Amino acid sequence: MPPLIPYNPSLPYSYALGLFPSLALMQAMPQRATRLLLSQRATGEGVEKLRALCAAHHVREEAADKVLTRVSGKENCFAAVVFEKWQAELGDTAPHVVLHHPMDQGNLGTIQRTLLGLGIVDIAVIRPAADVFDPHVVRSSMGAIFSLRVKTFESFESYRAQFPAHGLYPFMLDGAVVLENAASKAKAPYSLIFGNEGSGLPAEFAALGQAVRIPHSAAIDSLNLAIAVAIGAYGFIHGSKEAHHDIQTGI
Repeated sequence: MPPLIPYNPSLPYSYALGLFPSLALMQAMPQRATRLLLSQRATGEGVEKLRALCAAHHVREEAADKVLTRVSGKENCFAAVVFEKWQAELGDTAPHVVLHHPMDQGNLGTIQRTLLGLGIVDIAVIRPAADVFDPHVVRSSMGAIFSLRVKTFESFESYRAQFPAHGLYPFMLDGAVVLENAASKAKAPYSLIFGNEGSGLPAEFAALGQAVRIPHSAAIDSLNLAIAVAIGAYGFIHGSKEAHHDIQTGI
C-alpha cells in the first residue's frame, strides 16, 4: 500500500478522523472506504463495531499509531478511515442550500451536520471556499458529509446554469422581506443562499431573487454563518408546506 501523507486538496483521498466520523462513513458510504487505521490503544464497543463494519466491506485494517499522529496532527486520534473523494450531484427538485465563499472549516462542518438534521441534504459550495473534504471539515460535521449531496462549483453562475428552475432566496442584512414572510410564500424548488462569514453576499445578489432578512436585535451586527443557515433553513422547512415536500431524513 502507498504511504499516507497529511491531507492536501490535491490528494484523491481524505480521512475521517475519529471513531464517530469513521462509523458514519462506514454506515452511509462504505464503498468509498479504502483503509482502516487503528491505534493499539483503541478499545471499546465502538471500535469493535467499526472493525466489524470494515471487515464486512473488505476494508483493510492496519495498526497505525504513527500514521494517525502524522495525518491528524494529534496524539489522541485512535481511529481513522481513509476514503476516496467524490463529486456528488444535487437533486433537481430538492431544496438547496448554497454557500457562497464559506472559508471557515468549523462553520462548514457544522452547517453540514445541522442541515442533515433538518432534512436538507443538497448543498452547493461556491469557490473560493474551504475544502469540503478537509479532515477538519469532515470531523466538524461528525461525518454528516457521507449522508449528504455536496457539490462544489467554480462560480455562482455555473450553479445557476445547472439549476435555473430553483427560486433564489439570498440572505442579506438589508433583505427586503423578513424570514417568516418569505418562507410562507416560498414555492419548491428553492435555493437558500448564504454569503461569506465576513463580507456576506455581494450587493448584486439582492436582484437575483427575493432577498431575505433574519431579524435580530441591534445589540449585534450579524449572526454567525452556521447559526444563520440553521435559522433560515428551519424557517423555510416549516414555513411552507409546499416548499418542504422534498425534505429528506437521509439519502
